[in-house]
Amino acid sequence: MGIDPEALRDQVWVGTLNSDHAADSCFQDVHVGFYDTTLRDGEQTVGVVFDPDQKVEIARHLDALGVERIEAGFPRVSAEDLEAFRRILDAELNAEVWGFSRALKGDVDALVDLGVRHAVIEVPTSEIKLAAYGLTHEKVIQRAVDAIRYADENGISVAFFAVDGTRTEMAFLKDIYQASLEAGAQEIVVVDTIGACGPEAVEILIGKVRSWVGSDVPLHFHGHNDFGMATASAIAAVRAGARWVQGTINGMGERAGNADICEIGMALSCLYGVSVNLQFDRALKISKLVQEYGGYELDAWRPLVGRNLFVRESGAVVSQFHIPEAIEPFSAEITGAPRGIVLGKKSGLASIELKLKELGLELNKEHHPVVLAEVKRLSVSEKGLVSDTQFREVVETLSGTD
Repeated sequence: MGIDPEALRDQVWVGTLNSDHAADSCFQDVHVGFYDTTLRDGEQTVGVVFDPDQKVEIARHLDALGVERIEAGFPRVSAEDLEAFRRILDAELNAEVWGFSRALKGDVDALVDLGVRHAVIEVPTSEIKLAAYGLTHEKVIQRAVDAIRYADENGISVAFFAVDGTRTEMAFLKDIYQASLEAGAQEIVVVDTIGACGPEAVEILIGKVRSWVGSDVPLHFHGHNDFGMATASAIAAVRAGARWVQGTINGMGERAGNADICEIGMALSCLYGVSVNLQFDRALKISKLVQEYGGYELDAWRPLVGRNLFVRESGAVVSQFHIPEAIEPFSAEITGAPRGIVLGKKSGLASIELKLKELGLELNKEHHPVVLAEVKRLSVSEKGLVSDTQFREVVETLSGTD
């Protein structure tokens, strides 16, 4: 059961221009599912290592978030990855648990031994990748076909994953997609491995692949963010007929990272009226959990989960704080993020009034400009925000002069 965009209508304030023109017929009655690869592709973020306990915990939070498919990892990487995979399978999640495999019998055997029922199977397809591996078109097609047939014979449904698909010659991409389907693959993944494709080109490619494979084969889009286009490209893919988006929590991954599933889900739902299954009030919690386990911290201005999204310093903006629609595109209630003001160099008199009220302090209005001046002075001298404790001290000093 997807999240009905209509249920969020009163909490999203994007204006009639977007409402009239963005949610066109390509998005009507569309539901998009999410395939999360945080535990495999996301863990490829430089320096990140999740232990089995952490992977199981992340998987449980992904399940609660509403992710329909969780890639539990690549069991041949290490004994720890194998253990984590087995425990995730045993966790009785609502989400489907998917495995990852290269087009190699040993990789597929590892999934068979675990009892995996769903898997992505990949081969490189671009000329530059084939040259790097010393493979020919014929050899790579044969590898894909053999691995898919073997997986199918062992009861594993396959989504075929053409690595570097957006830089692959169209004729060869068509050939290998069709060969994979003939071998037993049930779904197709269009892959922008190094984020080298703009959204317009992604839309064209998804349309071409749809024409090649027919209307009944589920299409995925797997994008990376090297040019900051992963979200836009995912939306373009949906416009053209993709119904699964692959990505990670916080957009983590190699180089500039993968597509961010929560960011994409929010955009699809709130800007385009697309039904998704993600529970946005759980996005902050899983974002923080993955940051903690991964040993990194996101920018405070990160879309959807950044800690500053509903925090205001500018006096001109704070003066509008009582009408959230005036300064925010959607309600903080959607994600459960706290709203508040902070004091600093850019504060105004409205900031002083609101902070006094917030802290339950009283001060004659004639002293407000003096307090504001001291707040600005402290902020400039310390090159940062003024804490509530510092603000109390300033107010108490002036209160003693009344």
